[in-house]
Amino acid sequence: MTGYPNPIEARSFWRDAIAWRQAVTAKVLPRVVLFGAYAVVVALVHQVFDWPGVRSTHISYSGGALALLLVLRSNGGYDRWWEARKLWGGIVNQSRNLAIKGLAYGPPDAAWRDRFVRWSAAFSHACRQTLRGQRNEAEFVPLLGRQDAEALSAAEHMPNYVAFRLSELLREAREGDGLDGYAFLGADQERATLIDHLGGCERILRTPYPRVHSIKLRRFILLYLVGLPMAIASSSLVVMGAVTMLVAYPLLGIDQIGQELENPFAEDRASHLPLHAICETIEKNLLALRETDPGSPLGPAAASAP
Repeated sequence: MTGYPNPIEARSFWRDAIAWRQAVTAKVLPRVVLFGAYAVVVALVHQVFDWPGVRSTHISYSGGALALLLVLRSNGGYDRWWEARKLWGGIVNQSRNLAIKGLAYGPPDAAWRDRFVRWSAAFSHACRQTLRGQRNEAEFVPLLGRQDAEALSAAEHMPNYVAFRLSELLREAREGDGLDGYAFLGADQERATLIDHLGGCERILRTPYPRVHSIKLRRFILLYLVGLPMAIASSSLVVMGAVTMLVAYPLLGIDQIGQELENPFAEDRASHLPLHAICETIEKNLLALRETDPGSPLGPAAASAP
């Protein structure tokens, strides 16, 4: 993949309306069918015992309160998703700034410059794997080499290890190659900000949505859908089942959307952040800097040499 997927593209109404991928339909469908079957049982009881049902007024009032709770649930999930995206936007910006400052103010040693860019690019990959509970050493081998990839994969906290190696490279440039003090502080600040962004992502990951709210909301949905067939008691089994399923689908779907957005990093969640594409874009952008770097063996000076 060479860049971000384009999310701002024209989509037809019908394409989105019948979409299956990145939708929650598959996850809520069993529950929707279950409530439809329950409605059919209520309709059978209505037929056998000639039961008139209950007044629908109470269901109408409670529906408004339920809608408000669902809005709060979905908004809370979206806030977490959007904050995570902003934090990863910061990782993109700081990774680029760090690499540019290292190449602009760092020592002319080509080996140092190459290592600095590669470790800067490795930070985002280490963050992605950490947030997703992964530890894939093979991903780092083309970027860092076998020995460094093994050391990184064995680290207790991979992003911290990358940040430490970047600090070592900056200290080496400051003490041995005369890196300017202001440039050193500026580059080190970019490195520290990368850690801050990761900390924000870890806060989202390790702070689940309040359990008390989820329990109350889902209990409310359950009671509402249990009472609905009693309020629309009809002699038609098909009507009872269909109406209950049509009401259950959006209620359960919105609740599921809030749960999917709760963890924007997990690959098994619908509409998770495209972290693979973001990391690959960062790596591509940073490695491309070496081709325009006069101090790099891949830069213009090398290209024009006889």
